[in-house]
Amino acid sequence: MTTSPVLGPTLHTARLILRPPALEDFPRWCELMADPDSARFIGGVQSRHEVWRSMAATAGMWALHGEGMFSVIERVSGLWLGRIGPLHPYDWPGREVGWSLHPEATGKGYAVEAAAAAMDYAFDVLEWPNVIHCIDPDNHASAAVARRLGSHNRGPGRLPAPFTDHAVDLWGQTAAEWRESRKALCS
Repeated sequence: MTTSPVLGPTLHTARLILRPPALEDFPRWCELMADPDSARFIGGVQSRHEVWRSMAATAGMWALHGEGMFSVIERVSGLWLGRIGPLHPYDWPGREVGWSLHPEATGKGYAVEAAAAAMDYAFDVLEWPNVIHCIDPDNHASAAVARRLGSHNRGPGRLPAPFTDHAVDLWGQTAAEWRESRKALCS
């Protein structure tokens, strides 16, 4: 049972459902943000109170902007796997498709599958001209996802406060590049 209003679209892939966050996502979202390895590159470990505010802000992006991170749900089990989607927070270095997965969901191809659907949405529905991915230089797993999507490292970027001291590389591609990357991804 969904206990939250639907604030945006629902996308489907072969194995996944991508939808805006719902209240029932909170326990697994807390698990993601309590895991030091999983949270390392996405702001660090957070308390349940911090996770609540972050999740509410993510849902609020859908209400305010018509874009934001999707909750990624495994079709077969209904299990919350993570958050992936198009977002453009205030003063961000560009329009981003970002991802973070629950530790139980890594290494199974879910990030690429969900991010590809989110990229399609960003380019085809939101009509973004380009997309970035803000990736810590030490986050080799995320760099591999970006590379698999066909994105290129454009060099160092700068995030707004309170993240100004956090090193990131800006990976990305244009809509035209994505169309070619998408063909290669599907073959």
